[in-house]
Amino acid sequence: MTEPLNIANRLTASAARWPDQIAVVQPNGRDSAGQYRYRTWTFSQLEREATAIANGLLAWGVQPGQRLVLMVRPSFEFIALTFGLMRAGIVVVLIDPGMGRSNIFRCLEEINPDGFVAIPIVQAIRVLRRRQFPNARFNVTVGGRKWLWGGKTYSDLLAESRKPRADRRDTVFQMPAAIIFTSGSTGPPKGVVYEHGMFDAQVDLLRDFNGIQPGEIDLPGFPLFGLFNAAMGVTTVIPDMNPTKPAQVNPTRILAHLRDWNVTQAFGSPAIWNRVGRYCEATGEKLPSTLHRVLSAGAPVPVHVIERMRRAFSNPEADIHTPYGATESLPVASICGREVLEQTASRSRQGAGTCVGRTFPGIDVKIVQITDGPIASLSDARELPHGEIGEIIVRGPSTTREYFQRPEATAAAKIPDATDSRPSPLLPPSHGRRRLSRRGGPTVVLWAEGAHRRDRVRPAVHDSVRGDFQQSSASVSVGAGGSWLETEAATGHHRRTGSGAVS
Repeated sequence: MTEPLNIANRLTASAARWPDQIAVVQPNGRDSAGQYRYRTWTFSQLEREATAIANGLLAWGVQPGQRLVLMVRPSFEFIALTFGLMRAGIVVVLIDPGMGRSNIFRCLEEINPDGFVAIPIVQAIRVLRRRQFPNARFNVTVGGRKWLWGGKTYSDLLAESRKPRADRRDTVFQMPAAIIFTSGSTGPPKGVVYEHGMFDAQVDLLRDFNGIQPGEIDLPGFPLFGLFNAAMGVTTVIPDMNPTKPAQVNPTRILAHLRDWNVTQAFGSPAIWNRVGRYCEATGEKLPSTLHRVLSAGAPVPVHVIERMRRAFSNPEADIHTPYGATESLPVASICGREVLEQTASRSRQGAGTCVGRTFPGIDVKIVQITDGPIASLSDARELPHGEIGEIIVRGPSTTREYFQRPEATAAAKIPDATDSRPSPLLPPSHGRRRLSRRGGPTVVLWAEGAHRRDRVRPAVHDSVRGDFQQSSASVSVGAGGSWLETEAATGHHRRTGSGAVS
């Protein structure tokens, strides 16, 4: 597919439809009574800022396709910069600062960036290690003073937008929009290449599956979800927390934001909801009635977290949902807390594993024979009958095609499909590799046996008449932390090593 498509156009559409709706809310200190003060920006303001950033970058001489590392704290500027960079056709490089210093520098050297858009401390480190980044010519300091390291400040960049600029080149469906690194928890971090079309598909999948409506208000504990919100016409309330340390979140701050803005949806890792749920259990405090949807991903979600969160809801229709996927392919499946507690938790306690839910519409999952090396073609992947352990392959519009400059890792994790003209990237073998769309027939449900880094996944079907999950006899082994491990199933197969992390 070669038609023009830029994920930043989603923001343009939101600004056109809801220009005066609040797009971003950011804490701005506290008043004398200890209550939060906030700054707000509308969709039209966010759109103008992103456009000015894109124009400023192009006028400065940054070329579409060049790679800029973005290291900015969660903020209005983070969201505006991400959309602005993508609008200019620049590839945004995102690295989780929680992966550790040595991994971060390895990732940066691998990327060989054309510049850094970052807070002052990052710019200072860049100068000290400038020999490692010889091509970093375009450097923007955000959220503080620019000292002796050259480049521009955020304000300079906005002023640059008023100068004559180069014509913006249209991006197309398959052009890279971002490189997002895996966490490195089970091996070297790898840069996952996201195309504009993949982000575009993610927006539709998450919106439609979860029933997210324009005008909702979301509290995202993961900064990138602010981008999805803007694309859906949803208000983002940036929480007062360190997103790299979710286990240290202050529950009272989260609850204050939920109440202050009548939040309808919140996203965060299980560590956040563990803290919030325990606090509510200890104090008897309830979550506000406006909150009807909580999403939790990034790690396995224990049953006790689901139980506490469901008890903390004051809205009887509210629930916690646990999407399943990986950096390389998200989303794949999801299940709600009610289904876990009423239908699957008891089976899990008896050794059946953990049900990770129904596959998203448009996502197809197959169970194929395990092989130790790359699979050259989809036709070489032998689909297994029920009752045999294998590996998952997943295909769909949001699943990525490749790792940045890692052809061997790409070959090990992706399966080309010569019969399919659509984008057909694959999930890594530790999570499955690809996605297709299943039209008609029963909904596929996946069960992950074990916990944390020892998972066996088996498909099941959802009985729409009985309303429950019927486990099938087929099963498949995946490593939730990214490594294939020996399973203790009847076949006794050993699994290959993969990469990334399953949420």
